[in-house]
Amino acid sequence: MINEPSVDALVRKLGTEENPVSRYELCVLVSKRTRQIIEQMQNVGAGELPNKQKEIVLACQEIMNGKVTGIKD
Repeated sequence: MINEPSVDALVRKLGTEENPVSRYELCVLVSKRTRQIIEQMQNVGAGELPNKQKEIVLACQEIMNGKVTGIKD
């Protein structure tokens, strides 16, 4: 279970008052970014992330830090 950043904090980070983001949209964005991280690690031949961090946690941290943003289709 991911405690930091929280789901509510991630939803607030991605959305605005006029255009809020749903938890479903957050889930889709996190899963897409997690798959990208896994593919990048496989291409480079890396075994695992530093400190045995999970890919999904890294994806959530990237969203919280503003490195990844959601784009509505």
